[in-house]
Amino acid sequence: MSAIILDGSMVHYEALGRGRPIIFLHGWVGSWRYWINAMQIASTSFRAYALDLFGFGDSTHDALYYSLDKQAGLLKRFLEEMGIGKVALVGHNLGALVGFSYLKQWPQSVDRMMAINCPVDYSSINARMRTANIPELVDWLAARTPEATSALSDASKVDLQAVSASMAGLQSNGNMFAGIRDLGVPCLFVYGANDPAVTMPSQDKIDALPNHMHQITLEGTGHFPMIDNPTQFNRLMTDFLALDSGASPRELQLKEEWKRRVR
Repeated sequence: MSAIILDGSMVHYEALGRGRPIIFLHGWVGSWRYWINAMQIASTSFRAYALDLFGFGDSTHDALYYSLDKQAGLLKRFLEEMGIGKVALVGHNLGALVGFSYLKQWPQSVDRMMAINCPVDYSSINARMRTANIPELVDWLAARTPEATSALSDASKVDLQAVSASMAGLQSNGNMFAGIRDLGVPCLFVYGANDPAVTMPSQDKIDALPNHMHQITLEGTGHFPMIDNPTQFNRLMTDFLALDSGASPRELQLKEEWKRRVR
């Protein structure tokens, strides 16, 4: 286990590979652990890091650090302490919100971002997600397979206060994404077609995305696309990461080879 002390608080992380840095940020249910497969794939070309956010896994559990801004500050301090420059971010719901909070404050530090099952507003989060306990959420959201059980084995360590604090932050900040579309940072939004917890944006919102943003829906996957169909997810991720810096993720939809592979 690797850990770093940031301003007196412990942040657990794991790292694989060499190359340009990529940061994986987990969601509301689980920890860094469900990124293992994606990290292994990314590590062939990147230095892949996965963090436990405050209140999750083996990082410090302290309600003072559970706001989205504090979690984004964790990421900022981690990158500074590790001497990491411009990064690619891959975030899943909570992790995507933390990534966007970071992006708003330090856009020059982000090369590109992949946001998986990211709620665009508070109302897009199913009420059950806001009220159930963690074991109930695991039973509801994850497949009953050995792979899913292993990937979510840290779910019992989740502090529900960290979940509720971040959701409250999204609720109070109606302009969470205000200004992000104007930063020009390439962003790929990915949604599992069968996710019961987060409603994907309406078609008019998808159509209104600027050229440097794009949405792809992965059929046959739910709340955890990286667990439900890792081959499909990893192919999309590696193709997105392989785009030239600054290139629009809309180029992905032109790649018939990728379309055939993920069917």
